[in-house]
Amino acid sequence: MPSTPTKTLETFPNPKVGRDFHIHMEVPEFTCLCPKTGQPDFATLILDYIPDKTCVELKSLKLYMWSFREEGHFHEDVTNRILDDLVKVTKPRFMRLTAKFYVRGGIFTNVVAEHRKKGWAPAPRVDLTQFEHQSNTRG
Repeated sequence: MPSTPTKTLETFPNPKVGRDFHIHMEVPEFTCLCPKTGQPDFATLILDYIPDKTCVELKSLKLYMWSFREEGHFHEDVTNRILDDLVKVTKPRFMRLTAKFYVRGGIFTNVVAEHRKKGWAPAPRVDLTQFEHQSNTRG
């Protein structure tokens, strides 16, 4: 049966609840429509989060992202809506969504939205290797 887009996000139990760990995901093919012109807007979404009790399941995230392809949204709206939906289902300690929209009319738009669980504070930063953009691409 072929996959179809859906607004349903699934989760699974955090395998290490007692530890803060950073999950980094990149969605390089996000698409929605401009609500003014109906033209497609393309973006790379970068999701960084520290889970609490649950993590987002990847296939459901892919199908969720796909569900915006035929919908009109302003960049600021869609970024915050996606963050709100992810926070609602995962209830993370911390989550940041960065949306890097490709050029439209000579303008690049980046939107960054964050959620921080009340009372949660990060451990002091240990500076290690940073993830490069599309660091999982081999070739």
